Amino acid sequence: MSYIQFDKNELINLEYSLSREIIRSNRAGSYASTTIVGCNTRKYHGLLICPLDQLDHEKHVLLSSFDETIVEMGKEFNLGIHKYEGDNYVPKGHKYIRDFEAETVARTTFRVGNVVLIKESLLVEREQQILIRYTLEDSQMPVTIRFRPFLAFRNYHTLSKANLHANTKVRHVRNGIMSRLYEGYPGLYMQFSRKPQFVHVPDWYYNIEYMRELERGYNYKEDLLVPGYFEVHMKKGDIIVFSAATKEASPESLKKKYEKELSKRIPRTSYYNCLANSAQQFIVRKNKNTEIIAGFPWFGTWGRDTFIALPGLTIAIKDPVSFIAVVDTMVKRLNNGLFPNIGSEKDPAYNTVDASLWFIWALQQLADYDPEFGIWTRYGKHIQNILNNYRGGTLYNIKMHDNGLIYAGIEGKALTWMDAIVDGVAITPRIGYPVEINALWYNAIFFSLEIAEKAGDIYFINEWKDLPERIGSSFVREFWDESAGYLVDYVDGDFKDMSVRPNQVIAAALKYSPLTIEMKKSILDVAENELLTPRGLRTLSPKNPQYKGVYEGNQEQRDLAYHQGTAWPWLLEHFCKAYLDIHKHSGLSLVKKIYEGFEEDMSERGIGSVSEVYDGDPPNQGKGTISQAWSVAALLRIRRMIKSFN
Repeated sequence: MSYIQFDKNELINLEYSLSREIIRSNRAGSYASTTIVGCNTRKYHGLLICPLDQLDHEKHVLLSSFDETIVEMGKEFNLGIHKYEGDNYVPKGHKYIRDFEAETVARTTFRVGNVVLIKESLLVEREQQILIRYTLEDSQMPVTIRFRPFLAFRNYHTLSKANLHANTKVRHVRNGIMSRLYEGYPGLYMQFSRKPQFVHVPDWYYNIEYMRELERGYNYKEDLLVPGYFEVHMKKGDIIVFSAATKEASPESLKKKYEKELSKRIPRTSYYNCLANSAQQFIVRKNKNTEIIAGFPWFGTWGRDTFIALPGLTIAIKDPVSFIAVVDTMVKRLNNGLFPNIGSEKDPAYNTVDASLWFIWALQQLADYDPEFGIWTRYGKHIQNILNNYRGGTLYNIKMHDNGLIYAGIEGKALTWMDAIVDGVAITPRIGYPVEINALWYNAIFFSLEIAEKAGDIYFINEWKDLPERIGSSFVREFWDESAGYLVDYVDGDFKDMSVRPNQVIAAALKYSPLTIEMKKSILDVAENELLTPRGLRTLSPKNPQYKGVYEGNQEQRDLAYHQGTAWPWLLEHFCKAYLDIHKHSGLSLVKKIYEGFEEDMSERGIGSVSEVYDGDPPNQGKGTISQAWSVAALLRIRRMIKSFN
C-alpha cells in the first residue's frame, strides 16, 4: 500500500475528494494541479500551466484538462468530470475510479466492467511538457479510448470565455496535432506514442464552474474549447503515452522519456520524503537564474519569503548548491540596500524592510552548516550595502535612529511581513520600530562582525563594533515590558503596541539577541498560552478584540483576518528554535508533537505538502495556498533541530 493513497469510497465522496488537490512543478516555472478525481475547482488548476515571458511574464493555462472515454461494444463510459451550475457534475467519471495514489506520480485506476485502465502523469523536468501514460491493465477484448483536450490559453489569474477570435484550426504533426488559439502564444503540441485518429470537431464547453473561486469571491465560470477528439485502439497489456508540450515531441521516444523522468522522482513513501519532494518543487531554474516560488498555485517570487524559506528548502535537505544559486541570483537585484518584495526583473517592488535582514539571517544558517564557506569574501560587499543603507537611510523612511534602532514606514504601506492592505489602508501598518526588524538588525550586525573578524576585515570591525551595545540597550528599553512579561510589537514615539503577536518570538529565537534567558522564557510562555496552535502561531492573541479566528470570505474579508489571528506554520520554526534553546532536551516532546502533527496534512488539501495558513480557531483548517515554501521549509528545519538533539 502506498504512503499516500485513497480508495473508492473516499474518491466517490466529492465533498471529500474535491478538497484534496495535487500540485507538481517542473523546476522551470511550469506546474500541473487538479483534484485527486481530476475535477478542476480553481482557475489555477490545469494540466499544463507555463510561464510565458513573451506575453506578460506570468503563467498561463494551456491545457486545462484531458478527458478519457472508454468505448466498449458500442457503449461509451466517460471518465472525465466537470462541475456546472447547480452542483451538476457532467460527466461523472469519478464513479469509475477505484484507486488513487501519489507515491511517485499521480496514479489513477479506473474500472469499467472488466476493463481496468491506469492513468499516470508527470511533468518533464525543466521543459514545458506533461506526459500521461495509459496502461490497459485488463480487458477481455480490444477497446477504443477517446481523448478530449480542454484548452484555455489564458493567464492563470483570469478566465476564458467563448469568442470569435479563437483559432479553432489545428495543424497535424506526427501522431497528433498542434493548436494555437491566440496570437502571441506558443503552439500546444498534443501527440501520442502511437498514431491516433483525430476527429476535428471544435466546440465550446460553457460555464464550467470553479467552486474555490466562488468561495474566494472571484469570478468562477469559464468556457473552454475542445478542438476535437483523438481515438486510440488498445488491447490488454498495451501502454501508450500522451504528450502535451510547447515544442514538438518525438513520438517514438515518449515511453523512454517517461521512464527516464520517473527515475528522477523522490518517492513519497514517508513524511520526510513528502516534505523533501515538496521543497524541491519551489526551486525554479530558468535563464541562468535560480529562484524560489513562494507558494503554489498563485504566488511568484517574493524576496522576504525566499530568504526565510531558503535554509529549510536547501540546507535542511543537504542541498547547499541550490542555496548558493538562489543567493547569487537574488544579490543581482539588491538596490539601495533592499531586495524586491515581489517580482524579479520586471517591475520589482522594493517595499519591504525585512527581506534584506532575512538575507543576512539566511547566510548565518549557511555559516552554521558550513563554517569553512567564505561568506564574507563572497557576499561581504552585499552585506555592507545593506547595513550602510539601513544606517544612513533608504526608501520608505527605513533608517537607523540615534538610539541604534531601525525606524520604517509611511502611510498606506506595510513594510513588514504583516503586509495586508484593504482599500489602500494597511491592516497592520506597524510604522515605527517593529520588534522583529530590530531583533534581526541586532543579529545581522553581530553576525557580520563575526564573519568579518574571521576574514580579517579590521576596517569593518572598527566601524561597527560599538553599535551592538547601543542597539541592545535601546531594544530592551523600548520593547520589553516587565509587568506584562513580553515584548511590545512596535514602538512609534510614545506609543507602544501591546498586542500579543508572534513577532517577538523571532526576537527570542535569533542566535544573537539582547534578551536574557528569563525574558525569552517569559515570551515563550506567553506565546505558548496565547498564540500556539497545532498548525502554527496565531498572528494575534484571541484575547484581543481585533482577533479573527477563521480565514474565509472574499479578498477583503480574508485580508482582514490574514494577520489578525490566522495561524502561520512558518513561525513554528522560530518558536521551536527558541523553545529548544531554553528547555533543551526537556523541550523535545513538545517540538516533536508539533512536527509530527503535520503528517496527517500529507493527505489533506495539497497532497504531500503544507498549506500557507490555518484558521486560528480549532480545528485549525488549512487555508490559503495548498503548498507554501516557508511552511514546508519550517518543518524541515524543525526536523533538523530534533535530529541535532538526538
